[in-house]
Amino acid sequence: MTANGAPPPDGGIEQRANEIRSSLRRIGHYNWSLWFLAVVIALGLTLGIASLAMAVSYNPDDPFYHFRMSQAVRGLVGMVLLFSVYTLYQQIQLMRTRRRLAEQIGITTEKQLLAEAYLDLAMQDPLTGLHNRRYALDRLIAEIARSQRLNSTLTVLMMDLDDLKRINDQWGHGTGDLALKTFGQRLNKAIRGSDLAARVGGDEFLVLLPECDATCVQSVLHRLSELEVQIDLERIAFGFSAGWTDYRPGETREQLLDRADHALYIEKQNRKNQALPVV
Repeated sequence: MTANGAPPPDGGIEQRANEIRSSLRRIGHYNWSLWFLAVVIALGLTLGIASLAMAVSYNPDDPFYHFRMSQAVRGLVGMVLLFSVYTLYQQIQLMRTRRRLAEQIGITTEKQLLAEAYLDLAMQDPLTGLHNRRYALDRLIAEIARSQRLNSTLTVLMMDLDDLKRINDQWGHGTGDLALKTFGQRLNKAIRGSDLAARVGGDEFLVLLPECDATCVQSVLHRLSELEVQIDLERIAFGFSAGWTDYRPGETREQLLDRADHALYIEKQNRKNQALPVV
């Protein structure tokens, strides 16, 4: 296992690739040998037929004609039989090589799919299906570089669920997981294809919105209204808090995340103050 929990890369993939290349070279050699033998047999048959024709033309009364004719025919038949046997042998070798090649390709494909599955596990949150914190932070670095290069805007949106503790305490952690999964699915549908949503903590979510203005942020938040999960016949509503900020040229990833997190904290405090009774 590697330090991040993912399995180490399979060192046998390169070996499999070398075996496939070797099998392809063998197939090429078999094909060339068949072509070479076919040319040799064709030339031999041509020379044999020419020799017979010359024997008939120039020595029709030769007492040894029938003997030479018999020997020539036997030689031609022997060459044809030799070519046929060798061709059959080469075809068998080609079939075996193709079968081994197909097996190697199948094994390599399975290993590639397995590697992609491990890569997905390393980048995705298994509960919500969103990207995880590590992938989101790496993507944020790339988006900051893009914003600097193109002089474009970048908005970072931090969110968390308000009622997760209440749901866990009252209905159990299974219902709380269902609320997280529901929120993740709704969030993924609320953003654009160029955006990124990730679960970065227990009930904390991070959204990267390149080239997004305040109207765009409000549109995302509006699509997340009326959140609820259903347990048996009971519908359980829950809400969320959100804070966002725009990237300022020259600041680091950590500074940008700190300001977004502070915006979320201010929003939560304001909501708590509004909920307090007036005395």
